[in-house]
Amino acid sequence: MVCRRRHWSDDRVVYLDRDGRLRSVSADLTDIDPPDEFRRVAAGRAAFHPTDLTVLCELLGRLAGRDDT
Repeated sequence: MVCRRRHWSDDRVVYLDRDGRLRSVSADLTDIDPPDEFRRVAAGRAAFHPTDLTVLCELLGRLAGRDDT
């Protein structure tokens, strides 16, 4: 691995291939980040991450004109 950086809006891992050429791959396709414990336990049975649903609820509350935070 050479580095990790954002290319446009994509999080990429840059590495050298066997011929010494720079290549990159989406960080989502690697094991560079520690596994998300929720996703491990949910094992594909949950469509949404609870954190994302909390943020969505707060946004919808603000759009509806109330602020429960």
